[in-house]
Amino acid sequence: MQSSVGNSQVYEDGDQRPKKTTGPQKGVEEAPPRYEAAPDNAHYDIDSKDQRSIKNRLDAALKYQNEDNDNSKTVEDPLAPALAHGNEPSRGAQKDAEIKADEEEYLKQKGKI
Repeated sequence: MQSSVGNSQVYEDGDQRPKKTTGPQKGVEEAPPRYEAAPDNAHYDIDSKDQRSIKNRLDAALKYQNEDNDNSKTVEDPLAPALAHGNEPSRGAQKDAEIKADEEEYLKQKGKI
């Protein structure tokens, strides 16, 4: 039974019903076929149980080792990343710089540097 009181849009339930999913929809891309290929970085390159040749494993290990060395710039100067971006270094970075300077001074006094 329909009510003739008020706005008819109030009584419509179109916004509460799920959209019809028969056929292709506009603006929605189809999902790629499952398990066609693994996405990038889905596997750990240096996995010992991975069935790869020794050469490929060595190449991955060297690549992984070279990526670890990228952090050496911040090890040299803990204040560098913040200063490079125009920010004030954090208290932790300032403490690290103090400790590094104290250790260098101590080693110079001992004659190790």
